[in-house]
Amino acid sequence: MIAACIPAYNEERAIARVVLDAQKYADKVIVCDDGSDDMTGEIAHSLGATVIRHERNLGKGAALRSLFNASLAMGAKVIVTLDGDGQHDATEIPEVTKPILEGTADISVGSRFSGKNHIPVYRTVGNRLISLLANTGAKDKFVDTTSGFRAYSRFAVETIDPRQDGMGIDSQLLLDARAKKLRIVDTPISVTYGKDTSTYHPVRHFAQITGGMLQYASEEHPLLLVGLPGVVVFGMGIYFGALLLSVYDRTGTFAIGYAFLAVGSVIVGTFTTLVSIVLYAVKSISRRLNGANHKTTV
Repeated sequence: MIAACIPAYNEERAIARVVLDAQKYADKVIVCDDGSDDMTGEIAHSLGATVIRHERNLGKGAALRSLFNASLAMGAKVIVTLDGDGQHDATEIPEVTKPILEGTADISVGSRFSGKNHIPVYRTVGNRLISLLANTGAKDKFVDTTSGFRAYSRFAVETIDPRQDGMGIDSQLLLDARAKKLRIVDTPISVTYGKDTSTYHPVRHFAQITGGMLQYASEEHPLLLVGLPGVVVFGMGIYFGALLLSVYDRTGTFAIGYAFLAVGSVIVGTFTTLVSIVLYAVKSISRRLNGANHKTTV
């Protein structure tokens, strides 16, 4: 069974067309009305879609979690996600799901950057910057990290961990999927922006995505991304402390500025380093527990 999952927030103008087109290619269409204050949910329900309602706007990541859980409960074997604003062409669902149905991929990402789409310059630049950040140090490179038009196998949805609530969810899911060795392919898609269908300011959108990626990376590599900076800051505290003593020894003057810098840096550095150790310990315990659970259930 193919389930088309559509996160939607105040999309009453476009949701009907998205639902009707998706119904032609999916066995089930599920819409998450993420706290809309318009007729989004009512329109989707009247057209036969299963509607999940959030009482308030929780964000795209929260909507996708609800959609994933609902699709798994319905027994879906392939889960397709596409935005409710009409920018994705639901008639391309067969192309996006093809790698999953053929068993050649766990996740098929609809790539907008195939050269056939007219994409605003700021979106192109923003996505390339986000992709550069996501691909840092990675062997397998992502082409379109923020595309919301994707197909997942049931195994992929059961494996990935959607942690972000906001717009950073799409990039975070790809990072998590790559870390868990899932097979990811790019599938060219078309996209329509019109005047601009996004409900987010581009700067806010970019900041939310990059912030989410940095948060995920910090959780995955706490000693490197949290602990190392903590050690550096602690070292700066020692340096300023040495300067404080040197000035006092030479002039007899207590440099209050150096004192504040020394004490502050030592406190922040120590706290940050300890936090990284705790995060690393928690992650290690979590991995062992997950491994034990996997062994007992396989």
